[in-house]
Amino acid sequence: MKIQKVGVVGCGLMGHGIAQVAAQGGCMVVVYEAEQKALDAGLARIDKSLAKLAEKAKEKGGSFDAAGVRARISGSLDKQALADCDLVVEAIVENLDVKKALFAELGKLCKADTIFASNTSSFPIGAMAEASGRPARFVGLHFFNPVQLMKLVEVVRTDKTDAGVFEAARAFGVACGKTAIACKDTPGFVVNRLLVPYMSQALLMLERGDASAEDIDIAMKLGTGYPMGPIELTDYVGLDTTLFILQGWVKAHPNESAFIIPKILEQKVAAKQLGRKTGQGFYKWEGDKRT
Repeated sequence: MKIQKVGVVGCGLMGHGIAQVAAQGGCMVVVYEAEQKALDAGLARIDKSLAKLAEKAKEKGGSFDAAGVRARISGSLDKQALADCDLVVEAIVENLDVKKALFAELGKLCKADTIFASNTSSFPIGAMAEASGRPARFVGLHFFNPVQLMKLVEVVRTDKTDAGVFEAARAFGVACGKTAIACKDTPGFVVNRLLVPYMSQALLMLERGDASAEDIDIAMKLGTGYPMGPIELTDYVGLDTTLFILQGWVKAHPNESAFIIPKILEQKVAAKQLGRKTGQGFYKWEGDKRT
């Protein structure tokens, strides 16, 4: 079950990176977007990224075939372009109802042996798999931002995922240049199941006055070797995104003691201080850098 043609739904922050690494892995790629402006912006990001890779390779005395990779990527405003793909990866807005509606549509549109995958970081894969009408041919492929640089992809299987489909998806992740780990369809998979409660506990420490945000972050950077402390990381990810994930988990798993929503997080979001994206969270930001 070899994946040769890949469809990517969404050419935004994650989608454009997934399209690029799939093309670098030798696949033909078609990216679907609903609007021309969004498609053009995503393809421009790919062009910029490929140019940087070519420049870096040249500086090291090597070469990188940016033109060859780019030639394997096309864009479309018509979902019909996804019909004959071997794999379709969804990378759209983090809204379960919207994702389920998309997969219900794709289930009727794509060829019978197309594999479906979601790049969701927090929603249950099984819910989207059922909506697609082909749960045996559904996996999670959770890439990390920035996709072109991060070396991991979580390949998520449900109880209904066909073994051959899972192995094909994992092989695709490896072809994209990633280390592909296997995990079951549990909240947050591996990384976020550990990471989000860690971020929440740091905020609870701050809320109780156990230590300052700065000292909590310094402690985790110097004490564990992490590149970024948990509160700075929460700012970087987005306080609204973190709150959204925790709210969903608390609602779905009310007896899970690890899922706690700090009041200080709710207060920041209510004040529209969302972190890096608004320039103010627990820290002040200018673009991607703390001030």
